[in-house]
Parts: sequence; C-alpha cells; structure tokens
Amino acid sequence: MATDAGLRLARLATMLMLVASGAGAARAQSEILVSPAGPVTRIADAVRAAEPGDRIRIAAGVYREPTIVVDKRLTLVGDGWPVIDGEGARALLHITADDVEVRGLVFRNVGTSFREDRSAVRVTEAARCTIADNRFIDAFFGIYLAKARDCRIANNVLRGTSASQTFSANGIHLWYSSDVMIADNDVFGHRDGIYLEFSHRVAVERNRSTGNRRYGLHFMYSDDCVYRGNEFSDNDAGVAVMYAARVEIADNVFSEGRGAATYGLLLKDIADVRLERNRFLDNTTALLVDNTTRLLALRNRFDRNGWAVRLGASAQETRFEGNVFTGNTFDVSTNSTRTAATFDGNYWDRYTGYDLDRDGVGDVPHRPVRLFAVITERFEPSIVLLGSLFVQLLEAAERLFPSLTPVSLFDASPAMRPIPPEAA
Repeated sequence: MATDAGLRLARLATMLMLVASGAGAARAQSEILVSPAGPVTRIADAVRAAEPGDRIRIAAGVYREPTIVVDKRLTLVGDGWPVIDGEGARALLHITADDVEVRGLVFRNVGTSFREDRSAVRVTEAARCTIADNRFIDAFFGIYLAKARDCRIANNVLRGTSASQTFSANGIHLWYSSDVMIADNDVFGHRDGIYLEFSHRVAVERNRSTGNRRYGLHFMYSDDCVYRGNEFSDNDAGVAVMYAARVEIADNVFSEGRGAATYGLLLKDIADVRLERNRFLDNTTALLVDNTTRLLALRNRFDRNGWAVRLGASAQETRFEGNVFTGNTFDVSTNSTRTAATFDGNYWDRYTGYDLDRDGVGDVPHRPVRLFAVITERFEPSIVLLGSLFVQLLEAAERLFPSLTPVSLFDASPAMRPIPPEAA
C-alpha cells in the first residue's frame, strides 16, 4: 500500500516539473502515476490524492482493491492495458462526479450477484462522462449508467462468459439516463448486449452486438432515440423495441435470429417509428409488428427469412414502401383478415405480374399474404405441410377465390426490379 509520504513525493515531483517548464500562477493539470513498482500502488489512493481536473495514469499490471469511487473530476488512463480485477466478488469502479473520463483499462471478474446490480463501471447521477477504449471481461453488468446525462460510451469491447441468461447481466445498461451516445462498441455473451429503460435522446450507432443470451438490443419506455448502423446477429431472442415513441432505426443489420420466440426485430406498443435501409437476413421472423402506430418502413431488405414481416391486427397507420423481399418462406403474414397496413412500390421476388408499359411498375397488384401463412398463424404445427402438393392446390384456389387472406392487403404498384436504397 502506498504511504502518505509516497503520495506527497509523487505530487511534489509533478509540481516541480510544472514550475521548471515555466508553468504560470494558475494551477495546471497534474498527473499521478499508479504502478505496481510504486510509490503509488493503488488506484484508490491516487484518486484520494488527486485534485479536480488531474490525470491518473495507470501502468500495466493487475490491481486488486475494493471498489474504487471517483467523486471528483478526473481522467483515468491505462498505459499498457492495466487490469482491474474484482476476483469474482465486487464491483470495480463507481463514478459519482461530473466530467470523468476512463480509457485504456481492462475490467474483469466482477462476479455474478442476485442482490445488487454489480458493475464493472457504474455512473450514478453524473454528467458528461466518457467511457471509451476499454475492455470488459466477465463483468456481469459491464457499463451501467443510472440517472446520468450527456455521456459517451465508445469503442469498448465487452465479453460475457456466462453460459445462461440467469447468470448474466447486460453489457451496456442505461436507466433513467438521457442524451447519451453509445457508439462503436463490440458486445458479446451478455444477457442483453445493450439495454435502455426510461432513457431518452439516446443514439446507438455502429455497435456490434452478437451472441447475447437474450436480446442484442432491448429498450423500453425510451423516447426520441436513434439506432443507426449497428449489427445485431445470433442473439438468442433478437432485438426488442417496446413502449416508446419517436424512434429512428436505420442502416442496421438484423441477422441469424433463429427460434420460435426469436425475432430479428420486435416492435411492440410503440408510435412514430421510422425503419429505413435496414437488412434482415436469415431470421426465423425478421420483423414482428404488434400494437404499433405510425410505422413507416422504407427501403429495407428482407432476405432468406422464414417470416419476413408478421403484422398484428393492432398495427395502425403502417406503411411499407420501396422494400425488397427475396427468398423468404413467407413475405407477409397476419393474424387478421383486416389490416390497416399499406404496401406500395415494394419489390417481391414472387410477383408474377407483368409490365406492359415498361415503366418499372407492375401493371397488376401483388398480394403478398399466402394462404398457408394465414393457416400457420392460426395453427403453427401445420408448418410441416410446407411445400406439399396439398398446400399448393389450396393456395392456387385461394388466388382465384380469396376467402381467408386479407383482401385489403396488397401492393398496388409492385416494383419490377429491386430498387437500390440510395435511389429509392
């Protein structure tokens, strides 16, 4: 453990260097070095000795100490990837002050807890934090913001190691926080890769969230958020967006969400959603829309999914325009004979109509809901009959004399060719 004399010597040496370099009367930023070789060997001792605005540089090594509380404006920077190790028994870093920056550290072995939200880095009621360029290994909760604002979480790598949802927690977790940027992080193996609850004006951009035990992204009661340019792949339950308003979801990839209760993207109880230029690939159900109002889906691609779009009867003022549907088992399915959804100008690889005037638009409408899609919505085990001659005969009869498929659900202007997203 560092002695008081060692701390005083470290600070004195720093101040003498500042004076020697011509520092003025105004106090400049000081740097305290923490190193296994001393004189300061503990991060918590450096935090206590530092003045607001100081920089703490942490040398390579493994640091095992009680939870470190940062209660003043500081910058903590790792040199050579120093490791803060919780030994499976405790939280690691708790930030309670504004304007704290944490970079270049490895946080590991937080350990599972069923009594507390044990986190590698927790920010509580603080503003303008930056958590960037760090690594998190077996962290239970990785980065946890509670009642924080104007923070940035960027370019971190988070690796959960639990084999089950029960013993894991979320990689990046926001609760009652606002105006946060979450960008360029790589999250794997947590319960939810990124989780938001009661958090507003959050931007989630260019993250990679894969192989998580529940959702790649999960948020509830979080309005005015943007999700752009992310990759969500092979998450056990896919992505869920629920109980929110004014949401933009653009340029993301939703892939390999496979399972009876797994979705590339689940939209539930939300209003005013813009879904644009996303790609849905190899999902059991690519997009499930349930009790939504004013969903606008533009220029998305649905490729090789089981169900591309499943529309609940409660979807209101829903519009699909300029989307591409290729290689899906069912392009559109619904649990109602009536729907308020509108389809216009989409490309369907199953369209069998013609374009006599060669304007690129089909001359006859396309009805994307197959009879067998309706049957499987009502009796899911019937999926075993897919591709049988019996089903083909039923669908041929339904096309001639529609009785079960929704008459109002059709694309009046089907595109004859896939439309590039930038040209739509």
